[in-house]
Amino acid sequence: MTQDPGKRAAGGRPLPLAGVRVLDISQVMAGPYACMLLADMGADVIKIEPPGSGDQTRGAMGFKMKGPDSLGFLNMNRNKRSVALNLKSEAGRALLLRLVKDADILLENYRPGAMKKLGLGYEVLKEINPRLVYTSISGFGQTGPWADRPGFDLMAQAMSGVMSVTGYPGGPPVKAGVPVADIGCALFAVYATLSAYIGAKASGQGQHVDASLFDSALAFSVWDICDYWGTGKEPEPLGTSNKMTAPYQAMACSDGYFVMGANNQKLWLQLCKLMGREELLADERFSTISLRLANRHALEVELEKSFRLQPKDYWVSTFLEAGIPAGPILTYPEAFGSEHAKAREMRMEIDHPVEGKVPNIGFAVKMSGTPQQVRRHPPRLGEHTAEVLAELGIDAEAQVRLGEQGAFAA
Repeated sequence: MTQDPGKRAAGGRPLPLAGVRVLDISQVMAGPYACMLLADMGADVIKIEPPGSGDQTRGAMGFKMKGPDSLGFLNMNRNKRSVALNLKSEAGRALLLRLVKDADILLENYRPGAMKKLGLGYEVLKEINPRLVYTSISGFGQTGPWADRPGFDLMAQAMSGVMSVTGYPGGPPVKAGVPVADIGCALFAVYATLSAYIGAKASGQGQHVDASLFDSALAFSVWDICDYWGTGKEPEPLGTSNKMTAPYQAMACSDGYFVMGANNQKLWLQLCKLMGREELLADERFSTISLRLANRHALEVELEKSFRLQPKDYWVSTFLEAGIPAGPILTYPEAFGSEHAKAREMRMEIDHPVEGKVPNIGFAVKMSGTPQQVRRHPPRLGEHTAEVLAELGIDAEAQVRLGEQGAFAA
């Protein structure tokens, strides 16, 4: 564990992970996002990147501002330091092994077996640092017949069943609009990694944490797979509807759509009275939740006869006043521009030496005693190489020699 008294929250208390050192040997999304979450909580995250190109998302996958790095990269790598290291060189690997000695966590997201081929697998590194928590993120996990497959979020969504229940009945398979497998895997990896770290502090023994996009996507299937296990009926896409209750979906109105959920009998009674449609209460097709589910399409037709008479703002305000959950369907610009998102500080700006003011998604969780903060701008490639090596006791002259040995060669 490293000591960094500067990593303190605004109130003076150390951030929760202050002093925890993380080696981030990952690229693109799931790994970098997971490590950013650790960095936001105060961990000293050292991002190990290939010299020359760095993390793939630096040069691709998003709009660029003034410099060479994409806005996507700049939104997943704040609060980190960057070291450019050629892990294919003997000198580069030797430097990583020195960093491992004092690390608490190493997180990598290369294809299973790739780190082992470099001589940097868990079995090797645990001999150097027995308390190391070594987290591997991959498409399909470190074991199983699909382990060697390359895996992106799209493949995980497709092969986990997520796409089979997304979209509208009778339509083609649809991918979720956001990378649910990537972000979900990052979250699962973080909680497992921190659990393993707590265990290592008590026992002195680390472990290998195996997280995959596929497993993470499967873990989201609670309602769908339980329905199948209970009934034997294969889950199908339902559009915006819900398999457990109705009405609970998007509804058409005079100026577009809004969402609402009268998901129990009390709210259903209120809904019909608010709409002036008490006759629906006497309609046997809709008298119970199970019957409303069975007659979902007919229910939607009846409700939209009324909803189409007024705009969404009318219905949302009317329902909210009566305690019926409802809301507009916003675009991302509308959502981030809303007064609520502003109050929650979900858009912030980071000062960057090259890019200037960089827009960033805010912290999703608020903490009263140790609020998260931006302590470092997203790093330039290799920005902290000399600094980190100096912390290892390697002076400028020795660093030059290491460069001549290929440690920093592209």
